[in-house]
Amino acid sequence: MKVTPIDIAHKTFSKKIMGCDPQEVSDFMQQISAQLEALIYERNHLKEVLREKELSLLEYKEKDKMLRETMSAASQMSDRLKIDAEREAKLIITDAQQKAEMILRDSKDSLRKSYQEVNDLKRTRLQFEANLKALVQAHLSLCPT
Repeated sequence: MKVTPIDIAHKTFSKKIMGCDPQEVSDFMQQISAQLEALIYERNHLKEVLREKELSLLEYKEKDKMLRETMSAASQMSDRLKIDAEREAKLIITDAQQKAEMILRDSKDSLRKSYQEVNDLKRTRLQFEANLKALVQAHLSLCPT
């Protein structure tokens, strides 16, 4: 059976010969009742504080969990973005290399054609000079001096 401060404050005792002073017993019971009431109040207050702290702790744990999940998701996203960027960079480099090779090939072909044209022009000039020389000699041989 629980004893409450009110039970203590209102408790009465039977009187016997040579018993205790009723006023002293009553005063003592009042002190005990007041102390018990203060202890119960303090206990209830501490329970409330503990409940608030537990609720705060739960909130912090939830926030911590969300933060960890967010950080994990951000890390995974960062890794994916890095992989995608590396893949795209490789594609860009490969494409640039192919274009450079094509430009180099075209330049070599153009240079080859230019050399061929220069050689053809040299041959044509040599042939023209030879024909001109032959014409001049033929002309000179026809004309007496």
